[in-house]
Amino acid sequence: MAVCNICHWAGAEFLGTEHVESATCPRCGSVARDRFLLFCFLTCSPHDENQRVLETSPRLGREYRRMMRSLFRYTSSDYDLSAHRGDIRIDLQDIALPDASVDVLLTPHVLEHVPDTDRALREIHRVLTPGGTMYLQVPLQQGRTSRPTEPEFHGDNTPVHFRFGWDLVTAMESMGFEVEVLLMEEFAKVLRGVSACPEPDVDGFDVPSMIDHAPTSKLRPVVDIYMSKIYGFRPEHQFVTLRCVKR
Repeated sequence: MAVCNICHWAGAEFLGTEHVESATCPRCGSVARDRFLLFCFLTCSPHDENQRVLETSPRLGREYRRMMRSLFRYTSSDYDLSAHRGDIRIDLQDIALPDASVDVLLTPHVLEHVPDTDRALREIHRVLTPGGTMYLQVPLQQGRTSRPTEPEFHGDNTPVHFRFGWDLVTAMESMGFEVEVLLMEEFAKVLRGVSACPEPDVDGFDVPSMIDHAPTSKLRPVVDIYMSKIYGFRPEHQFVTLRCVKR
């Protein structure tokens, strides 16, 4: 059985393959990472309809945004409005919003496209309220951050500036965030050395490197094996969201 936690579709299985960028919901079009980001947010943040929620470059369209607006004071943004349609335009390196004007920032697979990571993190810290939270997803495929060895672009033709590793956690802490790593229960066991490393991944995930550099004290499992199968959060090592609370 498969269930979409965004539109509440239920059926035999998602479309496509078991992958963070696949396992597509046939009703709302969400892929697995979309569902995991929302799952992390709603699991870890008590619902408050007055929360000011900003989401940068959300993939999902009108129905998703209508649902979010029914739950929160929700705004979507994009950098140039070319691949995604946002309510406002925002450059994460120079956010045109007042200090402490956002309670929750959702940012799925955006930071790797930003040339100056530190500048973006300072700006995000500035616009969040004290105690405000960012839920950050990036393609975390290796233990240590590096730059692409050759030009790399994602599906919307956006250049990739960084291939992030676990040292992103340290960078965020240096900017004034408390960080938790939200992930599958199975993968937490792998990173802690309790379970064996999965088979080699053909899609660029260097799991041995991820194990070697994992911040094990920061890990917070949020989904068990049963629910990860129902929601399509498979394979487990492809799902990581950083919960970053402004100090």
